[in-house]
Amino acid sequence: MEYTHLGRSGLKVSRIVLGTMNFGPQTSEEDSHRIMDAAHEAGVNYFDTANVYGQHRGRGATETIVGNWFAQGDGRRERTVLATKLYGDMGDWPNEGRLSALNIRRALDASLKRLQTDYIDVYQFHHIDRDTPWDEIWQGIETAIAQGKILYAGSSNFAGWHIATAQAEARRRNLLGLVSEQSIYNLLTRQVELEVLPAAQANGVGVIAWSPLQGGLLGGVIRKQNEGKRRLEGRAAETLEKHRDAIEAYEAFADELGHEPGDLALAWLLTRPGVTGPIIGPRTHEQLEGGLRALDIHLDEAALARLDEIFPGHKPAPEDYAW
Repeated sequence: MEYTHLGRSGLKVSRIVLGTMNFGPQTSEEDSHRIMDAAHEAGVNYFDTANVYGQHRGRGATETIVGNWFAQGDGRRERTVLATKLYGDMGDWPNEGRLSALNIRRALDASLKRLQTDYIDVYQFHHIDRDTPWDEIWQGIETAIAQGKILYAGSSNFAGWHIATAQAEARRRNLLGLVSEQSIYNLLTRQVELEVLPAAQANGVGVIAWSPLQGGLLGGVIRKQNEGKRRLEGRAAETLEKHRDAIEAYEAFADELGHEPGDLALAWLLTRPGVTGPIIGPRTHEQLEGGLRALDIHLDEAALARLDEIFPGHKPAPEDYAW
């Protein structure tokens, strides 16, 4: 396993991040525990979850599964850099969502109880809250840090200027501010290259890429369809038809290189400046093993150039659209 610092912090995390969103809705608790054990055996130490994860099992169900795994002991919690998130509504009553100082306190305490731990390593804002001032948000985080309930703060789905503003307001309070930003980033979705990645790098924020396979479209979807193993509907089917030529070329290039398409997509993300690592959300142990193979793939300049030809990206703003 390869490790790197999370943003400008001294915290070392694995370059593959274990996402837990499927734990509960798609994967049983028993299998989820086996996947987490296997991740530790492979050296993955960075686990990501959120208070709203659980879907039909109920919000908070995924954190509960992770907490029950921690409760088994044997160093599971101590070897894990634990990241969770708040923002989404956890109930129908006012102040049960967003980033008010009140909800930060209540949501954090509820997550700690479900996760069966007394602190969160990286507490993340799942979305920007346009109705709550940064003075209030950082006040809530500052209090939680002083209480020893969290160590670092992170963000998710922020624009570049949100990151810059958050860091400027943190500096006014002599706080470290954000150490991470989770953004959707993959070969098909590269808009973060315009402003999010430059803002993150300039402000010492490590970027975690979610949806690295664009919902499976970069995981060999055409081959799986031809073999009768995958059927797409709705938005996924529309996206495939829109980008079919590029995805066909991509799958052919993966075959030429001798790699699985999904492994290649993850390996490409590991070459991106400012990216700490991609989140993989395995439903099975086999999918976890597949994600780890990306660490063994080396992409030379010719391969990277070919991927840019198939899926053109962006220059940083404003050079992308001006001089």
